Amino acid sequence: MFISRVNVDTSTNDEDMCLIDNVTIDIILKSNKFFSCLVMQEVNVSTIYGTINIIKGSGRAIVLLPRGTRLHIKNTFYSLKSNRNLLSFKDIHLNEYHIKTNNEGDIEYLYIT
Repeated sequence: MFISRVNVDTSTNDEDMCLIDNVTIDIILKSNKFFSCLVMQEVNVSTIYGTINIIKGSGRAIVLLPRGTRLHIKNTFYSLKSNRNLLSFKDIHLNEYHIKTNNEGDIEYLYIT
């Protein structure tokens, strides 16, 4: 599993931190500020611990990454209880971006091109 962290804007606010995960199927955002259209609805999610109600809505969202990279996501989940914003490789590729990693010294960098 590959997970990387990226800020979605120039602030260092922890609320704006995203995890990019190659295993996740859907994008989950914890702030409604990313949504251009949000329909509030409660959805149960099955986890290894059982069924929980953490999804409060879904809709279209725009995520702005550093250097002007925009991700337009048609179906995004909204969850106030999420610890982090979670981005999927699938939705990054649907925006016609490619992901690669590069190691420089002891630091691994994620490149979205």
